[in-house]
Amino acid sequence: MLDGFHILTLTHRDAALETLAHAIVPGENTVATLENLKASMGWEELLYLATCNRVTYVFYTQEPSAADLAEQTLRLIRPELSEEIVQETASRMRLLHGNDAVTHLLEVAASMDSLVVGEREIIRQLRQAYDQSRDWQLTGDHLRLLMAFTIETAKEIYTHTGIGRKALSVVALAFGEMQKKQLQPQARLLLVGAGETNALFAKFLEKAGYRNVTVFNRTYEKALNLANAHQWRALSLDELAFYSEGFDALIVCTGATSAIITPELYQQLLAGETGKKVVVDLSIPHNVARETTQVFPMDYIEIEGLKETASQNLAYREQEREKAAGLIQERIYAFRDRWHERQIERALAHIPEEVKAVKDRAIHEVYGKEFAQLDPQAQDLVLRMLGYMEKKCVAIPIKAAKEVALRGKNQAKRVSLSA
Repeated sequence: MLDGFHILTLTHRDAALETLAHAIVPGENTVATLENLKASMGWEELLYLATCNRVTYVFYTQEPSAADLAEQTLRLIRPELSEEIVQETASRMRLLHGNDAVTHLLEVAASMDSLVVGEREIIRQLRQAYDQSRDWQLTGDHLRLLMAFTIETAKEIYTHTGIGRKALSVVALAFGEMQKKQLQPQARLLLVGAGETNALFAKFLEKAGYRNVTVFNRTYEKALNLANAHQWRALSLDELAFYSEGFDALIVCTGATSAIITPELYQQLLAGETGKKVVVDLSIPHNVARETTQVFPMDYIEIEGLKETASQNLAYREQEREKAAGLIQERIYAFRDRWHERQIERALAHIPEEVKAVKDRAIHEVYGKEFAQLDPQAQDLVLRMLGYMEKKCVAIPIKAAKEVALRGKNQAKRVSLSA
């Protein structure tokens, strides 16, 4: 029933990143290349997905796939590749059909096949890839139905399993540990460094409602850009040594190769306060000197201390992955039913127009003279009667077809259970 669905894919599980690049359609002529691929292969529909760790071609065709389909695809999208590279890359690609192809796409959307299990970014990437392929007029009704069901299933998996729970990234874990210290939204935060790590940490801070944040960076313009993005204050790193407004939490991550938060600087930053502070050090090597953590009372959060939590969370997600796999197997049956119903609808799509044509011919041709001789009230009654009959005549065969399909489905399930 799902035999028309196929997937040709190359992922991080099967190849190095440089090999993945060989399966990517060049950006300068993507649309024309994909149109040529679809036409040359005789595929009815095509969805192209390329991310940092996978390249996937989802296509629909009732024709059998050639044994060397991977090689043919690579030669069409990358004619400049040597035959040696084509053969090597093709040997690492997976070709999936029917039930296996649909299952794989559901696993991809649920991030079960991702580099980081439970990473939801793949849903956005998959949606974007479908929308782009649809806009390029590469997809059709079959992939539209499959994509809608795939997103629906992914959402159900995230709702009913814990596959996306328990953070794995250092930034998310560190922020979670900081939140356990119950800092108030008006807490005074110092963000030292404006690189990628602290920029990500800043997003967590904004989402949590922190507004009293001062950003320090060696390049003032970079500190200003980060601060302006969140309506915070920016200062040069040189001004950190003269900062005297106190703080409640200090988040540090710079490119310095030695500790910059020395006991002397920390004492200056305290501005005479003696309470325990929260210090988050996301630098490698540490930006907070060990002596500083030993001399002053603080809740110190650093990368090494987060590794064990990350390992435990990963183990939890892997356990939830098994639950998700079971849910997908149940959902496959639902997709079969939905796809079959859609094929019935498509097969009977001509009936409404044909019934309407019969009605119009009866009024204007077969009984045209007699109808014209009726008074307006009688004509109105006849039209309403024929309109009622039209709707019923359309509904009867569709209902009958669905009942036949339902009986077949139930019979198949009974056979499956008794096997």
